Amino acid sequence: MNDVLVCGAARTQFGRSDRTGREHAIAAANSALADAGIPWSRVGAAFGGSDAAGLADTLVADLGLTGLPFINVKNGCATGGSALISAVNAIRAGMADVVLAVGFDKHPRGAFDPRPADWGLDEAYGRDGLMVTTQFFGMKIQRYMHDHGISPKTLALVAQKAYRNGSLTPQAWRRKEISAAEILESGMVNDPLTRFMFCSPGEGAAALVLCSSSVTSTGNAVRLRSAVVRTRRPGSFEVFSPRIDAGPLTSVSRDAARGAFEQAGISPRDVDVVQLQDTESGAEVMHLAECGFCEDGEQENLIAAGGTEIGGVLPVNTDGGCIANGEPIGASGLRQVYEIVEQLRGRAGARQVPGQPRIGFTHVYGAPGVSACTVLSR
Repeated sequence: MNDVLVCGAARTQFGRSDRTGREHAIAAANSALADAGIPWSRVGAAFGGSDAAGLADTLVADLGLTGLPFINVKNGCATGGSALISAVNAIRAGMADVVLAVGFDKHPRGAFDPRPADWGLDEAYGRDGLMVTTQFFGMKIQRYMHDHGISPKTLALVAQKAYRNGSLTPQAWRRKEISAAEILESGMVNDPLTRFMFCSPGEGAAALVLCSSSVTSTGNAVRLRSAVVRTRRPGSFEVFSPRIDAGPLTSVSRDAARGAFEQAGISPRDVDVVQLQDTESGAEVMHLAECGFCEDGEQENLIAAGGTEIGGVLPVNTDGGCIANGEPIGASGLRQVYEIVEQLRGRAGARQVPGQPRIGFTHVYGAPGVSACTVLSR
């Protein structure tokens, strides 16, 4: 199996701007190429996608008409992670030795507005209000809190950390610290989740230049030890699939994380810095356990003790995650990998994890039950 290196990584400012989604994508791609010290003409294949900002393959009109294969990817919130896995597999299969992965989006103001038919659902599902994703997130974390003794204060502490870390991230959207008390009092959306516990749809792009080990790099490359994507199995409870079959519960995030650690040949205990999907603060709580970093219910004490802070025993979402950055769907998974690359390179600035982190992990989750995870190391 060919080793895969991340030789270049870049992202744009997330939030709201006059830029189009394509302009974000082109800027991120060119910056990632410059970071790698590799010209566009050297790229042998590309994979990319967005949910609402157009077709990634049309970026060649601005990047350059070199004739390379450019494959569009669309996989919900896991679009960026799926583009990355496609790029990894292209290198491992010998399709190309330099591959670009790019994700971008520009969403309108307001909540996501998905159509039931696009997700294999009857129109009645939408008429009954079940396409409103905040309801799903509220239901899922409410049950989890009941079963495992998680308090609303823990949800607020997760969001407080996100805004504090976002204030240290120049490209983040939300860069103002917000206290846990203010988060708890910010207005109930779907019990127990309040307004400031949620991320917002936004805009931005992220791009990675992947290379085989045979390519001469700038010397600042990060090894991509594993990249795994999984879909749901019976017994899962997922966005747009809120049912639980008889039998044991399953989790697509547990499956993807387990596969990523097995492929990398390490355990969660070896990881120094983590990026987890935090569409809302309850998601980060649940994903800590689902990805193997603690047992169900241990999050209450871990978070209260500052364990997931930048200087804690397990730094999580050091750039503020989705809560501070917003979620341009196509870019979100690659933004996570960009942050881990910066941490492992030691160039994350004010949010740098101390002690020279050597191993990082990323996790993205999307509807209707798909998850992509990676393990990276120096």
